[in-house]
Amino acid sequence: MGRTCNRFNPPTNMSTTIDTLIITRPDDWHLHLRDNAILASVLPHTAKQFGRAIVMPNLNPPVTTTAQALAYRKRILAALPAGMKFEPLMTLYLTDNTQPDEIRRAKESGLVHAVKLYPAGATTNSDAGVTNLRLCYPALEMMQQCGLPLLVHGEVTDPTVDVFDREAVFIERVLHPLRTDMPELKVVFEHITTTQAAEYVRTANGPIAATITAHHLLHNRNAIFKGGIRPHYYCLPVLKRETHRQALVQAATSGNPRFFLGTDSAPHTKSAKENACGCAGCYTALHAMELYAQVFDQAGALDKLENFASIFGPKFYQLPVNTGKLTLQRMSWTVPQQLPLTNDAIVPLNAGEVLDWKVV
Repeated sequence: MGRTCNRFNPPTNMSTTIDTLIITRPDDWHLHLRDNAILASVLPHTAKQFGRAIVMPNLNPPVTTTAQALAYRKRILAALPAGMKFEPLMTLYLTDNTQPDEIRRAKESGLVHAVKLYPAGATTNSDAGVTNLRLCYPALEMMQQCGLPLLVHGEVTDPTVDVFDREAVFIERVLHPLRTDMPELKVVFEHITTTQAAEYVRTANGPIAATITAHHLLHNRNAIFKGGIRPHYYCLPVLKRETHRQALVQAATSGNPRFFLGTDSAPHTKSAKENACGCAGCYTALHAMELYAQVFDQAGALDKLENFASIFGPKFYQLPVNTGKLTLQRMSWTVPQQLPLTNDAIVPLNAGEVLDWKVV
């Protein structure tokens, strides 16, 4: 007979099948909502599963000021369907010209919870990103002083560095020197993809954490080329070798509070993905917790999912844990081939495939 598992009654024998999993309502610590029609289309998927989310600022134009962040927050809340509860946690987009006074305003707002570092040219809408981190030191010093976290897209953009090595090189060239100069700066190494990143976060001194996506836990780089080019598995940082995927699963299921959930769910239209120069990003907001449950189930670590999804993130951000619950049941269902969007569609990760868990 199956069992019900929650944080207060963890399973003592993981060989016993768990059919129902009840956890504290989780949060998404790395989310793209975009704006306008796409925002209205994708927001309900996140709000159905998550109590809060760190919302990325890489709109076009980017969200670089506190005033812009608060205006974006109002648009998000206006797009939230009646009866749904969800809190967007806003961020600023770091540029070469970000001023310490803007950081102070962001912190004092109580609604801006972090600042995002995009190396210029590293990913979607990153052209206005940082070209020289030294130019940002006055802003970063203010962040260190007031406790505002820096969220890092950890890749170098040096064209001489292989795309599969950019994260490891970033640690050596950028992250380690930055944290040596500012040891008390809170850093979230976002969407880590490599053994090197997992090991760095696990062993480094000072306030550092990492988010891990469902797609990097489920897939290695072979998924992009299975039966031809599969653009809906293309993301940045790109999927890596199987050894790296295994290292991420070990980190996520280890019970180490430095690792927590961040989907990096990135909605792009089907036409923008299936293109001669397709966009980077995987859409997982529809079924994020089902995907994570699949990973933790396969690893025999369902008892570790609640901490990863619901507890460790709030602890790092010094926010209260959600009071609600989320229930997952073991049942087979098929991920839709696509989701409707005005004059187009969004293709979710693992479209057309069968998953073993469902949020109910």
